Amino acid sequence: MSASRGRILVASIIVAAAIIAAAIYFTFDPEQPGSFFPRCMFLTITGYKCPGCGSQRAIHALLHADIATALKHNAALLIFIPTIAAYAVAEWQRKAWPGFYATITRPAIVGAIFTLIVAWWVLRNVFAW
Repeated sequence: MSASRGRILVASIIVAAAIIAAAIYFTFDPEQPGSFFPRCMFLTITGYKCPGCGSQRAIHALLHADIATALKHNAALLIFIPTIAAYAVAEWQRKAWPGFYATITRPAIVGAIFTLIVAWWVLRNVFAW
């Protein structure tokens, strides 16, 4: 199999998985008691929210165009969606756009994002967000 066919196959699998995941999150509400969605182990063990706590519920709310509820469940997820998309594009187009990849993966940028995530983690537990 050629490299371009392999990339197309991988991209197709990723898109199909994303569509299936979106359909599941649209159809089933993670907030319902007894749902099959996994619970956060960090929250279960420590009683503190991790940076990702509420993301499943936020995704469900976003798929139903309920931005206010999504923000309530995990505001950082909404803020970081463009960042996640940018990193996905940078990785996918690494050879086509080497300058973009080099810029977005600079240690200062990655460190700033890491710092924001840790700040979110601390602040959401201090202020019960």
